[in-house]
Amino acid sequence: QVHLVESGGGLVQAGGSLRLSCAASGRTFSTYAMGWYRQAPGKAREFVAAISGSGTRTFYADSVKDRFTISRDNAKNTMYLQLNSLKPEDTAVYHCALSRRYSSAQLARGENCDYWGQGTQVTVSS
Repeated sequence: QVHLVESGGGLVQAGGSLRLSCAASGRTFSTYAMGWYRQAPGKAREFVAAISGSGTRTFYADSVKDRFTISRDNAKNTMYLQLNSLKPEDTAVYHCALSRRYSSAQLARGENCDYWGQGTQVTVSS
């Protein structure tokens, strides 16, 4: 069983930055691809970014490319999402997730993860 806990969300003005963290339990953290997803009120959950187990491959949604950066520290069992140049449309609950079955490339193509965190709220004011 894997337990994921996000932190780092908050209220920020447009153009500002935040850094989200996702702490994971489990001894095989580095084996699995992980991703960040977000869900805005009244909208479906959407893919934001994915990273391979080793951290060498990353993928991004077009809407966040060049503004967000996904990374992981396997020694700390933690994944991160650096959010820069934030826009009001980035407002959402951000969830981290882990996949035992799929690669980061497959997550970027829409495959689903097996474990999910509860989420952290990001609110961007205009």
